Amino acid sequence: MKDYDHVILWLDYFNKNLKRRQGRKVKRDQAVFDPTLPELLDAVKSAGYQVEEGATNDIARFPRRSFVKSGYVMLAKREGLKKSKMISTIAEKLLQRRAKQKPGKK
Repeated sequence: MKDYDHVILWLDYFNKNLKRRQGRKVKRDQAVFDPTLPELLDAVKSAGYQVEEGATNDIARFPRRSFVKSGYVMLAKREGLKKSKMISTIAEKLLQRRAKQKPGKK
């Protein structure tokens, strides 16, 4: 049964290697190469969202790419906040996190 109280954020939404039709939701300049679930969790927490215990899955398969294990984070919906806005905010945090990891490279 569908859960209308939560939003699912797949790793594939932020993967720079994927095309839009393969599941990427952000622009290429907002995406990162092969994001990991711990990176996504850190970005979600730094964006101010609460992640409940057991609200992640690292072996799930994104429906458009069912042959590859991906992963997701499940967040509770907030009143008046669209999923697209959540995705863009988290994408910015992912980019900032990656920029801190590699300070000398552009």
